[in-house]
Amino acid sequence: MKFGGTSIASIERIRNVARHIARERQLGHDIAVVVSAMAGKTNELAGWCEEAAKLCDRREYDAVVASGEQVTAGLLAIVLQEQGIAARSWQGWQIPILTSNEHGSARIKHIGAAAILDGFAARGEVAVIAGFQGLHKESGRIATLGRGGSDTSAVAVAAALGAVRCDIYTDVDGVYTTDPQIVPKAKRLDRVAFEEMLEMASLGAKVLQVRSVELAMVHKVKTFVRSSFDDPGGFKQGTLICGEEDIVESQVVTGIAFSRDEAQITLRRVADRPGIAAAIFMPLAEANINVDMIVQVASEDSGVTDITFTVSAADFARAQTILFKAQPEIGFSSQHGASDVVKISAIGVGMRSHAGVAALAFKALAEKGINIRAITTSEIKFSVLIEAAYTELAVRTLHTLYGLDKA
Repeated sequence: MKFGGTSIASIERIRNVARHIARERQLGHDIAVVVSAMAGKTNELAGWCEEAAKLCDRREYDAVVASGEQVTAGLLAIVLQEQGIAARSWQGWQIPILTSNEHGSARIKHIGAAAILDGFAARGEVAVIAGFQGLHKESGRIATLGRGGSDTSAVAVAAALGAVRCDIYTDVDGVYTTDPQIVPKAKRLDRVAFEEMLEMASLGAKVLQVRSVELAMVHKVKTFVRSSFDDPGGFKQGTLICGEEDIVESQVVTGIAFSRDEAQITLRRVADRPGIAAAIFMPLAEANINVDMIVQVASEDSGVTDITFTVSAADFARAQTILFKAQPEIGFSSQHGASDVVKISAIGVGMRSHAGVAALAFKALAEKGINIRAITTSEIKFSVLIEAAYTELAVRTLHTLYGLDKA
């Protein structure tokens, strides 16, 4: 069971979480619980680090921000004990959860499950684990997994323990066909395939962190998304993230995701010769700037081409600076950029066996007067880049087009 920051934002909410755990204990389950920091606490701790030094030591930064989860793990263990449930808190290094040395974005390498399993067998003890953190064994330093890392911790712990399932409790009661704030007719999905959830998480859906879905898919950990604000005495199914084989009949399109964190860069009149793409994209890769959609328009008779691509909004200015510095080598005549764009994506494993799914969307968007700037496709999704002003109209149009209003 994993509980996010809003679920444990106060002592009263921690008591509510304890009631959810008590329900599962009464069903005879051994339970490991992974907790985030209280809502807003990680931002506060990170802000203190920045106030102390603009460029602080990332190892010390991790030591500070990891403390938020340590507090909530201890508080939840205290509340459980007060309710007569055997429990103890665990920090990442105590288990241990061993990680790589990339402080602030470490990856889990190994989890020692023996101590937690011993606690189950000997004392019937609920293990309350501080999420988001682990130990780099060689240096003996705490390392954090990046934002949303508690989801990753939870799925990794579930895999290490051989858990029958992993329940991710949040402030929504499952995964929806799209954002209900944009489309009031959005429906909660009973089941979503791992691949679909991976695409939805990477394309803007905020319910689960991408790396946690990757882990769940690799280790085949059945993962439920549930609301901690539902009545702890009841049991609502939420949404099951599972293998495609566990879904009897899938929709052609399962959901519509959107990301406002996009910026578009166009390089005009680039020489159309071998190696030019490497000259553009290698400097960006070396600066850890991820490039997403790429469109190249070549002119056969002039020997030049225009190249358009997208980066995250946070990397927009940095990417433009890097490209200006590389202009002599690349040889483009001008650079144009826009940050008032949004990426709209349709996802569904059913696309594999249905032709013309994307074409229907292009026609529907054109009828609404929405211009498409760039397109990318894969086996189970397609994405379009449009002006940000048309976000809600585009999402509603596609949601209705694929019958998701009635899903």
